Amino acid sequence: MTVMNRRDALKSVVLMMGGTMIGATALLTGCSPERQLKDLNFTPEDLAFLDEIGETIIPTTDTPGAKATKIGEFMIMMVKECYDADQQKAFIDGLNSLSKDFKAEKGTDFMEASAEDRLAFLNSMQEKFKASGDSREPIVINMLRDLTVLGYFTSEIGATQALRFMEAPGRYDACIDYKKGDKAWAT
Repeated sequence: MTVMNRRDALKSVVLMMGGTMIGATALLTGCSPERQLKDLNFTPEDLAFLDEIGETIIPTTDTPGAKATKIGEFMIMMVKECYDADQQKAFIDGLNSLSKDFKAEKGTDFMEASAEDRLAFLNSMQEKFKASGDSREPIVINMLRDLTVLGYFTSEIGATQALRFMEAPGRYDACIDYKKGDKAWAT
């Protein structure tokens, strides 16, 4: 039986996304970026913050949410290993701005806010990003969204509980009936 390691799975997902994910070059080539921030450390509070952002993006429903996949750990690993210095700085600065702007707008800390307030704030960030035009630079909301989706659907929970999973290699069946409401396939 052939087992795909996590890095190979990530490469496949990045290729399916057209390589548009921030940090995709490092992931696809298997090389670390030449310029990275030294001593890039995240605190336990940062990890909890990233877990809550991930859970806001992919919440627990009838399947576990992003927090169950330890999405914060995944994001930290990707930022440290795949982002170059400029992207790392944009990520850190973006997280700090997100926290500060949320508190200014909502009057409370992100970690203490309701799921509805968190989601509304992240959605407004996404709308601002979309409205900024074609020559826009990637901002933290895209990084967070991309990392959450990538980390979630390449995790065991995402691949086996949120998606339909068939271990490969296995029998190839090109014509599988689709019923409205069926989950997408993960292999």
